[in-house]
Amino acid sequence: MSKLSHLSDNGSAAMVDVSEKDFTLREATAEGCVVMAKETLDLALSGNAKKGDVFAAARIAGIMAAKKTADLIPLCHPLALTKITVDLEADPVLPGIRLRATAKLRGQTGVEMEVLTAVAVAGLTIYDMLKAVDRSMRIEAVALVEKKGGKSGHFKRETVTG
Repeated sequence: MSKLSHLSDNGSAAMVDVSEKDFTLREATAEGCVVMAKETLDLALSGNAKKGDVFAAARIAGIMAAKKTADLIPLCHPLALTKITVDLEADPVLPGIRLRATAKLRGQTGVEMEVLTAVAVAGLTIYDMLKAVDRSMRIEAVALVEKKGGKSGHFKRETVTG
């Protein structure tokens, strides 16, 4: 296993110095899902949840979370994202809601943490908005699906569960 990049020579936590890295196009996508009772999904789809539009709130929360990732994850670099999308799709087979976030920028470090944070926070927002009717919901399968750019190159997950 290679040496962890967020540890200094004496073992203390440190932000990676990316100042000498080239600016390149970076893009990443993450996915996840919120599994819930069929009746809960029906409520979310109806737009009649007590707290409002579940899909709109989760989408905005995910976008905001991606933009604030460096404030939430201690050693992440603050990034000037040029694109962030959060897509939600009802899946009656789960039953639940599938989440997908994609981010892009031209920079010196990747956007994997931003898309993972977007998916996680969008899922938490869905839970928060529907918990009054279904506390058994589960946020599952949050995973990096693909990343492009940078020194480590291209990564694509073969399968995502959930």
